[in-house]
Amino acid sequence: MSKLLIAHGGAPTSVINASLYGAVMEARKSGLVDGILGADHGSGGILAERFRDLGALTDAQLEALRVSPASAIGTSRTPLEAADYEQMAQILQKHDIRYVLFTGGNGSMDTCARLSRACEGTGIVVGGIPKTIDNDIDLTDHAPGYASAARFAAQTMLEIASDVAALPIHVCIVEYMGRNAGWITAASTLAREEADDAPHMVLLPEVPFEEDKFLAKVKELWDRRHGVVVAVSEGICLADGTPVAPPVFTAGRATYYGAVSQYLCSLVIKKLGIKSRCEVPGILGRCCTEMVSPLDREEAEAMGALAARMVLSGKGGYMAALKRVSDDPYKCEEILVPVEELALHERVFPREWVAKDGFDVTDDFRSWCRPLLGGPLTRPFVWKE
Repeated sequence: MSKLLIAHGGAPTSVINASLYGAVMEARKSGLVDGILGADHGSGGILAERFRDLGALTDAQLEALRVSPASAIGTSRTPLEAADYEQMAQILQKHDIRYVLFTGGNGSMDTCARLSRACEGTGIVVGGIPKTIDNDIDLTDHAPGYASAARFAAQTMLEIASDVAALPIHVCIVEYMGRNAGWITAASTLAREEADDAPHMVLLPEVPFEEDKFLAKVKELWDRRHGVVVAVSEGICLADGTPVAPPVFTAGRATYYGAVSQYLCSLVIKKLGIKSRCEVPGILGRCCTEMVSPLDREEAEAMGALAARMVLSGKGGYMAALKRVSDDPYKCEEILVPVEELALHERVFPREWVAKDGFDVTDDFRSWCRPLLGGPLTRPFVWKE
């Protein structure tokens, strides 16, 4: 018999370890492997031949793993060259690793596809487990990690909105993760019960930012209600693709930009003379276990188990995925999709789910997203006359 290796790539999520748990448990019960390993910090760990013995974990440790945030085996964004894939294939053979699973987003699926090609003729089977809070993986209804990030966005929006409503003296701009795709920011609208509830404006990276229109909308909302709450994606850009927030630091080919919410607050204060403040939940939105969607954890585990069954059956070059069957009642089927069709392709937020004025999302999106929250939000008492 041979070993199964599991590697994580890219940013962690609050349920990535549930996928790890699902894959480990499936491999254990299969009887087809005599070792289950975890790459210590992703592809870099494979190249350095650093592995963790997942098969040695006790039942209690595995249960703790299933509900733990971030990546228990470590993850990375190690840049890889063509020669690295050949080297990884040799390392896998050296350690008698016949089955490999990469858990991650578009970049990790590209790694998965390239390694699968490098392993042709070796008997090594490579497959993928979807993971991303950004929900930008194609060919799957959604990716594990997104549902919990969506729940976090909606719940935190609800609570920030309650605070602003209690003391309506400023424009509060809440910045959510999502450099190129607005799925998380859009989910903040599930905080609403009434049409006029916060967020009162939504700014997505898929919609080019226009300063004059933004300020006019803020002024209109402020004059009508005071206490304005805006949800913004971190990566909003101008029509020419230039990020709205100015750069703060450049190192080589990498440019780092400031917080867009802080920049927008400055605009509101300087151009409109209205008090404004920003809130940036940041990585808390991808590691907060208190707001995990129960459905997300369940599906993350299922995707890990499906991917393990897939490679253990000898089927490589595919990623486990979900196909939506219905919204109400919610139902998804488990499917397999070719990693070659996923590699480095980013699924952005659909234009048809953006409101006509570009400052909101549609009810169709909310109908699609609502089941993913895994249950109702915790709603505060609201005094009604």
